[in-house]
Amino acid sequence: MIQNIWNKTTYKEFVKYLESIQDKQYKEFHSKICNNSKYEIIGIRAPISKSIAKEIAKTNIEDYLNIKKGNYYEEILIEGQVISKIKNEEVFYKYFIDYINKIDNWALCDSFSASIKIVEKYPDKYFDICINLINTNEEYKVRLGLVMILNHFINKKNIDKIISIIDNIHSDKYYINMAISWLVAELYIKQKDIALEYIKNNNLDKFVQNKAISKIHDSYRVSKEEKELLKKYKK
Repeated sequence: MIQNIWNKTTYKEFVKYLESIQDKQYKEFHSKICNNSKYEIIGIRAPISKSIAKEIAKTNIEDYLNIKKGNYYEEILIEGQVISKIKNEEVFYKYFIDYINKIDNWALCDSFSASIKIVEKYPDKYFDICINLINTNEEYKVRLGLVMILNHFINKKNIDKIISIIDNIHSDKYYINMAISWLVAELYIKQKDIALEYIKNNNLDKFVQNKAISKIHDSYRVSKEEKELLKKYKK
């Protein structure tokens, strides 16, 4: 049911196809963990949506992207996955900037961030974009900036700047704070010595610090001895 030609009629047929492959059990589960989204969830498992996006990417991507999407979560999710497959950076950037404003929950944010590998080819540009997103103070834009950094930009060149950024975020937004803790955990795993000194002395609040240590503790990439050591830095 993936169309070779995209217009209003064929897109409506596509949406009907999405509705026809609904998994009601998955809808119930995913609705509970994305209960703050404005989008209605059909209930399509991630491997299926990824496969659909892969097929759409073989068609005229821009024709597909230029069609106004409806209010289904899966429509927006698949749109983001299709954008991630654009190989021309100028075209990607155009749709990337537009898509940011459609993200209103952690799942759309995280799946999109993980998939946009093209940003690693233009690190200076997109690292700066991450900083700009974080400076908006809008919950899911801030989260997107943080999650993009942890997925694509943790390295020795950036680590001091990353630490400075997260040490100056003071938010009461749950999904921002969870992203900070996740980022701190990834910093420890990828740049251990510097990150450990930061964990010892920082401006993180109790929730973020302790959640970061908990996430490190859950990682198979960290030894038991290190996990025990980190316990004493809980606040």
